[in-house]
Amino acid sequence: MTPREQEIQRRIASSETRITKAVFPFTTNHHNTLFGGTALGWMGEISFIPATRFCRLPPVTVSSDRVDFKHPIPGGSIVERVGRVVKVGNTSCKVGVEIFVEGMCCGSRKKAITGVFSVVAIDENRQLRAILPDFPMEKDEAA
Repeated sequence: MTPREQEIQRRIASSETRITKAVFPFTTNHHNTLFGGTALGWMGEISFIPATRFCRLPPVTVSSDRVDFKHPIPGGSIVERVGRVVKVGNTSCKVGVEIFVEGMCCGSRKKAITGVFSVVAIDENRQLRAILPDFPMEKDEAA
């Protein structure tokens, strides 16, 4: 494993982020399930944190590659949002986000929503910059 790959693995492990919330009525829709727009906002928020922890630069979200709503999240549930860096480029990374739902009383847990967000690192002039300037990509990695 190259020094860059070792550093990437170390940073991925230390940047994983988990946030737990309760689903209250003001976050639900007319079906008493979590409003999709609220879920997307929560996912955007949690994708920002591991990206920031990974590169220690101010990141900007540039796209969401895919978001799958697999199970409804009822009001009164507990959700855990998990964000982790899943791919690293020169100036960007992809952050995988999962939202798990569990019953407040029964404790059953399942993955309800998944998504991947692309994030770039920028400098103080809002220009792209290398995520790992001390560990540049090899030419064959960039291809």
